[in-house]
Amino acid sequence: MTLAGKTILMSGGSRGIGLAIALRAARDGANIALIAKTDTPHPKLEGTVHSAAEQIRAAGGQALPIVGDVRSDDDITGAVLTTQGEFGGIDIVVNNASVIDLSGSLELGAKKYDLMQDVNVRGTFMLSRAAIPMLQDAENPHILSLSPPLNLSPKWLGAHTGYTLAKYGMTMATLGLAAEFAEAGVAANTLWPRTTIATAAVQFALGGDRMMKVSRTPEIYADAAYEVLCRPARGYSGQTLIVEDVLEDAGVTDFSAYAATPGTPDSELFPDIFLD
Repeated sequence: MTLAGKTILMSGGSRGIGLAIALRAARDGANIALIAKTDTPHPKLEGTVHSAAEQIRAAGGQALPIVGDVRSDDDITGAVLTTQGEFGGIDIVVNNASVIDLSGSLELGAKKYDLMQDVNVRGTFMLSRAAIPMLQDAENPHILSLSPPLNLSPKWLGAHTGYTLAKYGMTMATLGLAAEFAEAGVAANTLWPRTTIATAAVQFALGGDRMMKVSRTPEIYADAAYEVLCRPARGYSGQTLIVEDVLEDAGVTDFSAYAATPGTPDSELFPDIFLD
């Protein structure tokens, strides 16, 4: 099974992991609709929804850039209807949009807490829900959220409580949809990496250039997402998946090509949060 002719609706995707997933799908000839806020270039971050669309087309896919915000119900409805009108339906939803702030509870601003809840949790639920009528008509429908397993260790619950709530909320919404729509054959899974990924979030919110050098490239996430989205939906749902485990199941035994700094041993890569 490939993603040729499949239609993906993704939140975010202007850069980083989301764009890498989109480009991997585009190589099969997939249709990719991106709903993202980045309409004009950011002073610090590369890429806009329009430049992402250009890269998707260059990789062999069809692209539909939609300037919108997953916090807006009207924007979500518009994105779903526009995607359906352009490509005839929706086969896959990728919940990629996410806000990160690792501040402690006393330092975390109320507005940033609300932003993380609105984008990460509510955005995941509302975008997925809006697309489900189309997904139910698809041949192999998938929802994939980029969020971690529910690790209830105090180490993670207490490390950055506001962010933990937001990311676990994404996972809980996804697992809930998996259970609710299992009989309809709509798969819903989450995916999370064992190591940090070299993205703007890692550079600006976690550890700067030092951590970027001991991370893996977004392509490892993209290759794992591709494997998940090509699986038969009815037999592969309700799971909190790990990137490296998915690739190992697909026969990948050497991850050295994914090192952001070529030649970095796996033992020196920085472990991602939420995993023991």
